[in-house]
Amino acid sequence: MSTITMTEHEREQFLADVHVGVIAAEQDDRAPLAVPIWYDYSPGGDVVVWTNRGTVKERLIRANGRFSLCAQQEAPPYRYVSVEGAATFQDAVNPDDVLPLVRRYLPETEARAFISESFNDKAVLIRMRPERWYTVDYGKLES
Repeated sequence: MSTITMTEHEREQFLADVHVGVIAAEQDDRAPLAVPIWYDYSPGGDVVVWTNRGTVKERLIRANGRFSLCAQQEAPPYRYVSVEGAATFQDAVNPDDVLPLVRRYLPETEARAFISESFNDKAVLIRMRPERWYTVDYGKLES
């Protein structure tokens, strides 16, 4: 019997590939907040996202102490990896701290220009070491 669940290596590699993630954080008396976000990840490491102090997502994650992130392949064969875990915050952030994350999505010159225009003194990096993994690779059905 074939399984569509990714192996540890497959899921870590997929999450390390460039995808726009969807970050989700619990809200009281409402559905979870779920918004797209750029992220950084290296196999065996932390998921890292950049936002600003005071945003809805930052306040919710800080209050709850955890978040989840889902990355997906939007063309066949469909795949996704969803991770969840406890959050830690790096409040003292400088532009060089966010450069590796932005470079995943933009070429060097554009990444530096984006940071120059977007970075401010409210910048915060939020890290999460994945504790739970949920994965699907529908390409395995073809095997």
